[in-house]
Amino acid sequence: MNQKFLDFMREYANARLAVAVSGGVDSVCLLCWLAACGASVTCLHVNHGLRPNAETETQYVRDLCAKLGVPCKIFYWSGDKPTSGLEAAARTARYKFMTDFCRENGQDALLTAHQSDDQIETFLMNLGRGSGLYGLAAMRRVTWRDGVKIVRPLLDVSRAELKKYCDDNGIKYFMDEMNDDTQYTRVRIRKNRHLLSGALGISDARILLAINNLGRVRDAVDKKIADMIASVTDNRRAVFDATFLFDLAPDIGLKFLGTLIQQIGGNEYQPRLNSLSNALRNLQRDCKFTLGHCTIRRLGQRILIVPEGNKTSFRTKHGKRKSNIKSEKIDTQK
Repeated sequence: MNQKFLDFMREYANARLAVAVSGGVDSVCLLCWLAACGASVTCLHVNHGLRPNAETETQYVRDLCAKLGVPCKIFYWSGDKPTSGLEAAARTARYKFMTDFCRENGQDALLTAHQSDDQIETFLMNLGRGSGLYGLAAMRRVTWRDGVKIVRPLLDVSRAELKKYCDDNGIKYFMDEMNDDTQYTRVRIRKNRHLLSGALGISDARILLAINNLGRVRDAVDKKIADMIASVTDNRRAVFDATFLFDLAPDIGLKFLGTLIQQIGGNEYQPRLNSLSNALRNLQRDCKFTLGHCTIRRLGQRILIVPEGNKTSFRTKHGKRKSNIKSEKIDTQK
């Protein structure tokens, strides 16, 4: 068993955990390691009903959990399926089943089996898209989704090590045929990643080092932005001076604005970069527009962000408006 995994899991020794298990080698190995550690864990498996052998995989996960003495909860994604965006819809459904279970049953965290190869592939995919700091820093070890803590304890463990453990111990797992479908960018990267090391001398270890370094910078930026947001928000309402925003470096200003909109609007994700860029341009003058379930307004030197539908008046302590503002409404999502 990997020592880095054991060290990481010490923090969760007394936690009530759930683990997402698909039947693939990564999640099967994670389940076995958690059971071997004596973790208090419940296995969560989602049968999407999209592949001929889906029920076979479900039954295997159920049987493996019985063998390991781990409680197992099976979810079935029934009903009509979308004709486009099926993979994203399936992922959304899978997380909803699991996060709902975790909230309803008091689980401290949901563990997923993303490992170091996934991390490298994500970095290279985002590099190809021209992503900035947040994309290149790749996956975080700990995130939150729908009020549930998501933990990735295998980010220091390679796919090869997980596979070897299962093979050496006679542990069965299933292969996803999508892993060989080169129409997907991730699969093409996976099949050609060896060229970086073989032809250019850029090893996996060096890529992971770069990701970790970028992650530390991202965390420092996040801490700074969190402190700034705390200084200007009160009860899902933010008011601040325009110079507070425009004195920031552009990238930091965009992240500050996006994080504010995400928090005040109650959204899972921040608005897209082009929408935030448009918003930043609009805020260079008096304006009022909506974005991310928020109403955003500038009046003179003050900027106000509130949930969409809330009052947006700027008033003195005597209740009188300081000045008039244009009634123009700009929707930056278009």
